[in-house]
Amino acid sequence: MTTRRRFLLTTAGVLLAGSGGLIRAVAAGDPLGPWTAAPTALDPDPRLRALGWAVLAPNPHNRQPWLVRLSGTDSLLLFCDLDRRLPVTDPLDRQITIGLGAFAELFRMAAAAEGLAARIEPFPDGVPAQRLDARPVARITLGPGGVADPLFVAAPTRRSAKRPFDTARPVPAGALAALAAAVPAPLRFGAATTPETVAPLRDLAWAAWQTEAMTPEAHGESVALMRLGAAAVAAQPDGISVWGPGIEEMVARGELTRDAMAAPGRPGFQVMLDRYRAIFDATPAMVWITSPGSGHAAAFAAGQAWLRLNLAATAAGLSLHPISQALQEYPAMAPHYAAAQARLGEGGTVQMLGRLGTAPPVPPTPRWPAATRIVGA
Repeated sequence: MTTRRRFLLTTAGVLLAGSGGLIRAVAAGDPLGPWTAAPTALDPDPRLRALGWAVLAPNPHNRQPWLVRLSGTDSLLLFCDLDRRLPVTDPLDRQITIGLGAFAELFRMAAAAEGLAARIEPFPDGVPAQRLDARPVARITLGPGGVADPLFVAAPTRRSAKRPFDTARPVPAGALAALAAAVPAPLRFGAATTPETVAPLRDLAWAAWQTEAMTPEAHGESVALMRLGAAAVAAQPDGISVWGPGIEEMVARGELTRDAMAAPGRPGFQVMLDRYRAIFDATPAMVWITSPGSGHAAAFAAGQAWLRLNLAATAAGLSLHPISQALQEYPAMAPHYAAAQARLGEGGTVQMLGRLGTAPPVPPTPRWPAATRIVGA
């Protein structure tokens, strides 16, 4: 999951917050509504109540790649919306699969909070050999016996914080232990918390971020997802949502456009780089998740663990910011990918990399309502 989901252009006073893809149009409304709807949902079907939470899961570029088909009275099938993938920066659909794993884990937690056990069967019709296809990513069945997960209380306030962190506030050892405990075996949690260990990882991540920004096809994948202005965000609460105080006037005057962010030399592009340079510099700790193998099943499990790590960080009063450009598998990123796997993989596959620290609260990211993610038979 990459950092391009939100960046701040401080000189222009512009807040860009991100999301991703489209299934069907819905009436314009509150793009943050799903965050308040989930805790108050009263639908008689517990699957729909859990889905209200699951759509709040972190996912790459906030593409919201999930589609759900209800089955019987207690089951559902989870699919990938194949139109919401990121073919340039995620050519193997690894990151998209991580987002689907996070969705399934948050669904499980929401059901458990109501005393229901959600049995998750990844890839019930077989694991794709290459990219994801039309087969289900998971089958989820509800039954009695769910035990509430203490991490779930952090779900309403979980955010991905694309901000400078307070370098004067190190990550407490107790919080780090809580994060490690949130990642189940055989996945492994790793952390760097001293200047000597953080610096080389930060520099590697920053070099990879610049490579993505300077690669036209990769950066263009983000630019194409921009939604400019509050009306556009409300109508399509995905992609890279560009809205906030002062933005409507800039959009109306033509000062804030996709073209302005498209390439080096364009207005706003250097501001973006300067802003993110400051963000990366203010990094007191780095964390990562490694799986013993690779492939879609491993990525799905990593997504479940990434959701848990996010909630554990939130519960500990910490901010987590995914910066996984170096883990992307397209040609321009190959040197950074090799360096990241060699430094952190320990014989496995590094699935996620993030900045960890303390930052002021940030707003939630726009979401499609859960009802728009449900498809018929």
